[in-house]
Amino acid sequence: MPRFSVIVPAYKVQAYLPACLESVLSQSYEDLELIAVDDRSPDACGEIVDEFAARDPRVRAVHLANNSGLGQARNAGVAEATGDYLLFLDGDDTLTPHALRAIADRLKETGEPDVLVHDHALVHWSGETVGGSFTGGLTEQGPAPFGLEDRPGLLRVPAVAWNKAYRREFVEREGFAFPPGHHADLPWTCQALMAAESIATLDRVCVHHRRHRGGEPLVAAGHFDLFEQYDRAFAYVDSRRELARWRPVLFLRMVDDLWAVFAQRDRLPRGSRAEFLRRARAHYRAHRTPGHPVPARSRPRHTVIRLGLYRAHRLAELARSFGRGAARPAVRLARSLHAAALRLHYRVQLRLPLCGDRAVFAAYGGRGHGCNPGALEEAFRTFAPHIRTAWIARPEHHHTIPTATRRIRPGTAAYWTALARSKYLVNNTDFDRLLVKRTGQILVQTQHGTPLKHMGLDLQERPAAAGDLDFEAMLRGVDQWDYLLSANRHTTLTWERVYPGGYTTLPYGQPRNDVFQRATSEDVRRLRESLGIPAGSVAILYAPTYRDHRRTQRAGLDLARLLRRLGPRFVVLARAHHRHGGPLVSPATGRVIDVTDHPSVESLCLASDVLVTDYSSLMFDYAGLDRPIVIHTSADDRAAYEAARGTYFDLRSFAPGAVARSEDELTDIFASGHWRGSRSTQLRSAFRERFCPYDDGRAAERVVRRVVLGETEVPPVIPLAERHPVPSAVAALGRPPLATVPRPATETPVTETR
Repeated sequence: MPRFSVIVPAYKVQAYLPACLESVLSQSYEDLELIAVDDRSPDACGEIVDEFAARDPRVRAVHLANNSGLGQARNAGVAEATGDYLLFLDGDDTLTPHALRAIADRLKETGEPDVLVHDHALVHWSGETVGGSFTGGLTEQGPAPFGLEDRPGLLRVPAVAWNKAYRREFVEREGFAFPPGHHADLPWTCQALMAAESIATLDRVCVHHRRHRGGEPLVAAGHFDLFEQYDRAFAYVDSRRELARWRPVLFLRMVDDLWAVFAQRDRLPRGSRAEFLRRARAHYRAHRTPGHPVPARSRPRHTVIRLGLYRAHRLAELARSFGRGAARPAVRLARSLHAAALRLHYRVQLRLPLCGDRAVFAAYGGRGHGCNPGALEEAFRTFAPHIRTAWIARPEHHHTIPTATRRIRPGTAAYWTALARSKYLVNNTDFDRLLVKRTGQILVQTQHGTPLKHMGLDLQERPAAAGDLDFEAMLRGVDQWDYLLSANRHTTLTWERVYPGGYTTLPYGQPRNDVFQRATSEDVRRLRESLGIPAGSVAILYAPTYRDHRRTQRAGLDLARLLRRLGPRFVVLARAHHRHGGPLVSPATGRVIDVTDHPSVESLCLASDVLVTDYSSLMFDYAGLDRPIVIHTSADDRAAYEAARGTYFDLRSFAPGAVARSEDELTDIFASGHWRGSRSTQLRSAFRERFCPYDDGRAAERVVRRVVLGETEVPPVIPLAERHPVPSAVAALGRPPLATVPRPATETPVTETR
């Protein structure tokens, strides 16, 4: 029989569940069982639970037939528990290191109490951790265990199940069970504390509880559930005469909880505050215990609730708001007449009807037609021809826009008209910060690749990478998203954590990679000819990523020297990151072809035979082509990049191909043939299986059918084994040209990965 049964219900927390479960299994105190309950979650929670159960025998996976809610999921976990003590953890929370050892030691010190109350810390969406929320109330000084009458202030501890450990025999004897409802913790906690014969405290933060943006992830209407839960708590008190003395304390807590909901305007649905106050007034009268004074600091809120003074309270709010507004200085007086006219124009357009047959696209803040938005724009014209498409780009990029697509310059009247009246908005970054997203508009955020380097909220601890990124503005943009595209589960879990919001994730693949499955050998020949790649040559696409920690960017390779060593049959297509500020080599001569300004990186991938990169997300796209990939990064560069930007996994442990730690090793990899050998093929196959599950050539079609045509059944994904991306030019020859550099005396090993 284990010492602890840790019960974790899981519903729509796939981005956080692995960290939650890992925090339990990595505890230094190992005498535990972890009962993970999949509450019929529509995301990958069930799969994650099964993966952990297969990995560790201490994990027991429970799958509910129907979504039953938090309380019933916990009850299902309790029914399976065999431990001495029960602990509850929400699926997006974590145990702090050594928490179970501290709890076990305290239980032993205090003689196995019925309930042990410990502290917790709040982890906000920003990553900020706010220290213990009940400082001073959990002191371990004095006799222990004790009864509630010795420490009545414990009834003021947050009424949650996950800041306590409960003796299982005590729970079973009392017949405790979580009721249905959003606030199921409240009656459970109150009943447990009032019924416990022995209680102890642990003045230590044992749980990090995640606070989501805008509060807890429940619908605002769920706060009306407080009334029913307090009715349950008072009914329990009334059923046991010896608990009557706790009625006044419970009443004061109820008033404080109801006021906390009522006073914060964003916690209730619009137009429902008056109804909430009406019900609060009825509960105040029903559960008040005469003869018990109200603390002076709480009298104003008691007065508002007892008398139902909604209008008076609303007038007081308006008066405070007016005072703050009057104190603000006038702003934007220096705006030009042109800007003022554009704002007026935009306001007028916002009052006109939406055009259901219009869609506007953009990529990389005004660059040309391409990336995922470009592939979707083509799919709109193909699968939804009734939609008129427009592309926002600066004039120097207008030549990349198809003739059938309207061209719009940023900041013009046409630009604001398109943003105001188009039903569909598609981008791989955010639109203008002044965008007002209207009811009925649909914003599709495509992003631009699978994340290897840290993104979004994870950059808060990376100032060199974050630069002047405004995280609040970023999250306001996230709030406008309706759909977010994902190419694999890693991407889905990362996006939902670093860009938290109410959008719907579409795990359909990267639309920009559809061309890899449709292109033909003739397309490859034509692209190579347009780029000036000699027939029979091996074309190396060299595409390093941007270095946030460097003021000036430079190539990590001497490309001319590399080509001299490899011989005349090799050429390099040098592609700088769009933030690089110029070409990788200047001037590009001989067999080094600068393709930095080429409008389509997908075309460059098709024209090349092998990719050499460092941390660029292009490797995930290139893997879909099933062509060789070589990673080149030195130990010093890797350390600097990890410190400045950081990556979500170590490429050395899960590489898409051979790994070179120097220019000499890179040369040897090509000279020895490792770049396209069997081991590199095995590595690429595993990488492709993990990161390219949906890139089957129909990603854009699936998006259009779901978002525009409203189809719930989208084309199924073609299995990897049945996909046949166009082979490279060298692969079509059957045997690649040999490098002229002599083979090394000892072969350079391809980095082994597991």
